[in-house]
Amino acid sequence: MRATTVPRRVLVTGASGGIGAVTTAHLVSHGIAVTALDRDGDLPEAADRHVHGDATDPAVVGAALEDADGVVHLAAIPHPTLGTPWEVFSTNVSATFAVLSEAGARGIRRAVVASSVNASGVPFNPHRVMPAYYPIDEDLPVDLGDAYSLSKTVDETSARAAHRMWGIDVVAFRFPLVKDHDTLMAAAGQAALDPGATVREGWAYLDVRDAARAVHAALVARVEGAHVVGLAAPDTLLPGPTEELLARWAPGVPIRSPLPGRSAAVDTARAERLLGFRPEHTLGQDVPPSAEVRAEVA
Repeated sequence: MRATTVPRRVLVTGASGGIGAVTTAHLVSHGIAVTALDRDGDLPEAADRHVHGDATDPAVVGAALEDADGVVHLAAIPHPTLGTPWEVFSTNVSATFAVLSEAGARGIRRAVVASSVNASGVPFNPHRVMPAYYPIDEDLPVDLGDAYSLSKTVDETSARAAHRMWGIDVVAFRFPLVKDHDTLMAAAGQAALDPGATVREGWAYLDVRDAARAVHAALVARVEGAHVVGLAAPDTLLPGPTEELLARWAPGVPIRSPLPGRSAAVDTARAERLLGFRPEHTLGQDVPPSAEVRAEVA
């Protein structure tokens, strides 16, 4: 197992996005210089190098990697409806391979890649398939029916291939809904109105500050290889008991380990075991009550 090393400079792609901007500020606050890359938006002021360009272009990525000894790849089209299937798939997989191949060829030893809870294909699947079991984990059987989910599955495969080709160690995070506290509170209100809409992702969420902390942990952890790691806050977006909610909204789906109270329906043991990471921020008792949810679990 490699010794723990703290990168001096990290390239963050998608740096003007929600996770990218907060991650940039977090890394800089911990003494890590950041080169910020994005094709759109205002790049974060915390970064001391700004590169406007496309992460699908190996030449752009290669130039942005100058002096970097780590990379955080967050750039992507983040939803299947934000482009044609070809645009979503080709953009996402091309960007991920460009970043990993350019970093690997330069001898960079660590990359963190944004995958998604959708890599299983279940949440966006047009056939309304349900997860094979709860809590959802990284080994959930895959059932792909949209270009975005397919791209995230390929990204995870690209991470494994990059490790084999160049020896670069990669952590691919399966992010759930990641937003700031106020936006998550609004999402909790929406989830309570229609719990069935997001049951396939286990009503999971993660505060963006914890997303940044997880990225930092993955950059410095003593890990080798390519690892897919699920993330979620320790509770759900809903106010009711998780097992009772699942019995109502996912009837017949096995619950393979106890989910007491409002426990997350996502297994995050790998994040703790591999990276020593636990979320610090939770909606907790701030989740708005819902008469509909209370009635369903009464």
